[in-house]
Amino acid sequence: MSDAVSSIEEHSGASQRHVVFSHGQASGPWGRKITALAEVVRGEGYEAHSVDYRGLDTPRERIARLADYCKELSGDLVLVGSSLGGYVTVASASVLHARGIFLMAPALYFPDLPPLRSGIVDCPTAVVHGWRDEVVPYEHSVRFAQGSRAALHLLDSDHNLHDKIRHIQNLFEYFLIALYLPAPDCE
Repeated sequence: MSDAVSSIEEHSGASQRHVVFSHGQASGPWGRKITALAEVVRGEGYEAHSVDYRGLDTPRERIARLADYCKELSGDLVLVGSSLGGYVTVASASVLHARGIFLMAPALYFPDLPPLRSGIVDCPTAVVHGWRDEVVPYEHSVRFAQGSRAALHLLDSDHNLHDKIRHIQNLFEYFLIALYLPAPDCE
């Protein structure tokens, strides 16, 4: 396994369900939120992975690293991104055939980031954002959720969302379970 990637379990492909985390620009692969959500991942029978983007300056480099890492995985893939990792997750989801994506305060719609094409997300999506986010305006997540029909959870928190980790764990657990619920009969 390269130094650029860290994984809770060996990268053996034994599990057929994987969650791959993408951290933000100012954090690392096993920050507080990712570590807390990895507990949920293991509890739901997934293998947890977190890509290390430290030292990569551009979103395109991060997207390439995520794609390179995920090509080694087989089975269902759920992508989770926080802040800039949220942008990387959205930009990569359809190419990687993600089963679902879960975003926390995603850095979307900033002029210095390459624009995302409309309708880029083609899988179940949930977004969590803090009303008091001082880094990424919550309105960006509202715009994204409206355009992609994503579930949106606005919490009384800031950009880090650290004071709402337990709440986010509950939302994430429900998100993972709901990915495998049968579609409702609409007749």
